[in-house]
Amino acid sequence: MRTLYIECNMGAAGDMLMAALYELLSDEQKRRFVEKMNGLGLPGVKVAPCRRTTCGIAGTHMEVTVYGEEEREPDAPHGHEHLHAHEHGHHHASPGHIAALIDGLPLPERVRDHARRVYDLIAEAEAKAHGCPAGDVHFHEVGALDAVADVAGVCYALELLRPDRILASPVHVGSGTVHCAHGVMPVPAPATANLLADVPMYGGQVRGELCTPTGAALLVHFAQHFGDMPVMRGTSVGIGIGAKEFDRANCIRVFLGETEEEADGSIAELVCNIDDMTPEALAYAQKRLLDQGALDAYTKAGTMKKGRPGWELTVLCDADRIDRTAEDILRETTTNGVRVRLCRKYFLRPGSETVETLYGAVRVKTAERSGIVHVKPEYEDAALAAEKAGVPYREVCEETMRAYHVGKRKGQADNA
Repeated sequence: MRTLYIECNMGAAGDMLMAALYELLSDEQKRRFVEKMNGLGLPGVKVAPCRRTTCGIAGTHMEVTVYGEEEREPDAPHGHEHLHAHEHGHHHASPGHIAALIDGLPLPERVRDHARRVYDLIAEAEAKAHGCPAGDVHFHEVGALDAVADVAGVCYALELLRPDRILASPVHVGSGTVHCAHGVMPVPAPATANLLADVPMYGGQVRGELCTPTGAALLVHFAQHFGDMPVMRGTSVGIGIGAKEFDRANCIRVFLGETEEEADGSIAELVCNIDDMTPEALAYAQKRLLDQGALDAYTKAGTMKKGRPGWELTVLCDADRIDRTAEDILRETTTNGVRVRLCRKYFLRPGSETVETLYGAVRVKTAERSGIVHVKPEYEDAALAAEKAGVPYREVCEETMRAYHVGKRKGQADNA
């Protein structure tokens, strides 16, 4: 399995991650990457890979400039997010403005879709940090044009590399404080902390912000697991170097190689028998369990003690949520006991794309792993399009799949 492992010993920032991935490209892909990035149409934005060293380690620094200036706040180690905007920048960019910028980029639809989803994560994290709806967020920190270029660049580089899976190390976030548009904030900044809430992270003696909101969002969106590096062979190494100097190498390293097919971690299966709840009450309990963090919840009809009809409720959750999920089941249902099994899990990596069809835009669910690809239209979108057009649901699905495959062939031709 073609695996990409991201080493975050010095955190993560969009420009450093883009530089590291750039090093993994072939010479022709590198030429095409720089040409494409400098033709995005973002006002004043230029991208230039530069050879640099950090503590004697050679790598690439990706210089992203806006009207000739590389935007960086003096006390911020290597991020563009915590800045007062340049006079040419978009200091008060809204999520809608950012989405419009991304929609206009001359990149494959798959790349634009990933970029939009990364910014959705950032908007949600910023909204939680500032106590407002996601739509009301103003991207003081992450709305700069160079940050859009960072996100687009990482998404495009990964499209060219096409790893089967992406893994990352625990994230070093740094320590101390960082200056931003709202004043002085603790490290990790609130938005970064929200993004990494379910990711293993740690501080340390390095003073400053090592993981930026953009870097955190990219990791959370793309990485399927955070932990130790797996056994790899035939490995290529990419090194992205930051601008700030420390007493240790300020870089992100990425490793691309082959790993053995293995399980994607563990999953817990919690089971109980219920014979004294109405269907309505049980359906509500299942919804509550999902809202509280369960991965799935379903029932099977069965015969209980004394011949009573009943249900076997099965709830799936992450292995580290067993205790909490068991308590949720005991609280939301009438059962007095829960059985737990720990299982190995294998899964296809989920994704989502939007395709333009004869009946309008329809989202498509995707799932991929090791060359295996499952694709199907999003039910709600297809049903709504069928209702509006007055055609059978089946016809919308067939048209959606046709448009999807046409788009895939066009995207492959564009990347050739």
